[in-house]
Amino acid sequence: MAKLYFRYGTMDSAKSMNLLAVAHNYRKQGKKVLLVKPRLDTRFGAAKISSRCGLEAEADLMVDEETQLDPRDFANLDCVLVDEAQFLPPHIIDDLRRITVDPGVPVICYGLRTDFRTKLFPGAQRLMELADGIEEVKVTCQYCSKKAICNLRFVNGTPTVVGPQIQLGADEHYAPVCWAHYDEATRQIAADVSGAVLRPS
Repeated sequence: MAKLYFRYGTMDSAKSMNLLAVAHNYRKQGKKVLLVKPRLDTRFGAAKISSRCGLEAEADLMVDEETQLDPRDFANLDCVLVDEAQFLPPHIIDDLRRITVDPGVPVICYGLRTDFRTKLFPGAQRLMELADGIEEVKVTCQYCSKKAICNLRFVNGTPTVVGPQIQLGADEHYAPVCWAHYDEATRQIAADVSGAVLRPS
């Protein structure tokens, strides 16, 4: 039986580059690949999948809350590759899981596991629950040589834990960091907020 895979990593871990390389290899062998991305991800263009190293491709299918996947549309494919899977609605993850059974096509999803507060994205949570294979795409911390496991958000160059879960951005808004540097930054945020509250107006 075909499998559902979740390959996750922090920002800057080359997830999209890996996806595009896998797509290239399939197509080089004459195999049929479908590229999927969430409709809300418009950072590089409505239908564009792009990596920071310059590789890019057009998505074949864009999905959102209103999308219903019909397994018959996936017959005769050799693989389905999904970019930014953390933004997918959970019901789409369920549909992708079913596609691995009938018509029996492998699905590889790439995305973030957690947001800037270290909380699971809904799409990532469903993948953690349903995927046959869960693999980490690793990158080192922005500030040291330890493995990055957190996404630190910045506003005007200052770390923050305030704001909506989904806020599109790249290097100017996020950095991959280890737990120690994430904890240090969030403790400093808490201290700054506490100091502001205690200072007389």
